[in-house]
Amino acid sequence: MHEYRKDNMYIYLVLLTICSTAGLQCWRTLFDNFSVNVVGLSGRHMGVLQSVREIPGFLALFVTFVILFIKEHKLSALSIVLMGIGVLFTGFFPSFSGLIFTTVVMSFGFHYYETTNQSLTLQYFDILTSPHVFSEQRRFSAAANIVVGLLIFLMAPVLSYKTIFIVFGGGITIIGFWALTINPTRKEMVPQKKQLVLKSKYWLFYFLTFMAGARRQIFIAFAVFLLVKKFGFSVQEITILFLINNVINFFINPFIGKFIVIYGERKLLSIEYFFLILIFTAYAFVDSKLIVGILYVFDHIFFNFATGIKTYFQKIAEPADIAPSAAVGFTINHIAAVVLPVIGGLLWMVDYKIPFIAGALFSFISLCLVQFIRTE
Repeated sequence: MHEYRKDNMYIYLVLLTICSTAGLQCWRTLFDNFSVNVVGLSGRHMGVLQSVREIPGFLALFVTFVILFIKEHKLSALSIVLMGIGVLFTGFFPSFSGLIFTTVVMSFGFHYYETTNQSLTLQYFDILTSPHVFSEQRRFSAAANIVVGLLIFLMAPVLSYKTIFIVFGGGITIIGFWALTINPTRKEMVPQKKQLVLKSKYWLFYFLTFMAGARRQIFIAFAVFLLVKKFGFSVQEITILFLINNVINFFINPFIGKFIVIYGERKLLSIEYFFLILIFTAYAFVDSKLIVGILYVFDHIFFNFATGIKTYFQKIAEPADIAPSAAVGFTINHIAAVVLPVIGGLLWMVDYKIPFIAGALFSFISLCLVQFIRTE
């Protein structure tokens, strides 16, 4: 039943996924507090930074051209190297312009790895296996996040932000260089098209991907910032929330893969969007520190359900379209991501509730459109 776990590509992608997740966890756990307490940034600065962070995701379509010159699995490893370097140098540039530079470097690594990981997973594992592989990758990610969260919780009182960034960024960079020496590929795989693919029959995948990007950005750019700015969460409290999230995710992710195989993507995504409407609305109006922390945990759980968008695409896609479509999908996902944080940051200055009300609206639209999913 679990023969796929012996596949070299499975092991390779799990390892790199752990590195990618650990780097992002370190960066995200420290970034808001580092930005507010050390650099002294405002909501406007944070909005700009989050938009800049998503530009590499918007440029993910160039993966299609990069793999003309670099094998896709090599690009995955190179992306991890780049991400590690971005995290490593974050503490060396405690200014707005410095953060823009290190954020872009880190983000190119993260987004290009995410694009190639999705593509390679869909190419190497069939429609009954890929939901389990994606879910297990997320499970390993949750475990990595727990370890990173615990380490940061212990490090934060005694080490500087700069030192913690160096420790995690340096380790990730070293593993990325090691992965460049590994070849987990199989010769019988369907060759991928080396040009952009944009087809009308994939319209629902494109739309759901776009809306997922909009929802994700409101969460990333403003949910943690709300916790820090309005409710005064410390770096240790944010870390505890991350730990709770990931302990829960570690246990529920295998069930998400099973749910997709048994009940399909339409039911899974309908559950996600229904509850997101409630969560975003609550973000806007809750004044309790405890309740907003609970909302944040539930919000984070529903991120895992986005696996359904990827597995839905695998069921409707032509095999040769997977790599270029993954790249196009990431770009579509980040159209909203580049624009929304800046607009949201300005709207935050008017009333912090507005970005969250918009998130509830996006979730409602997604709930309506997801009913069009049809798979055999």
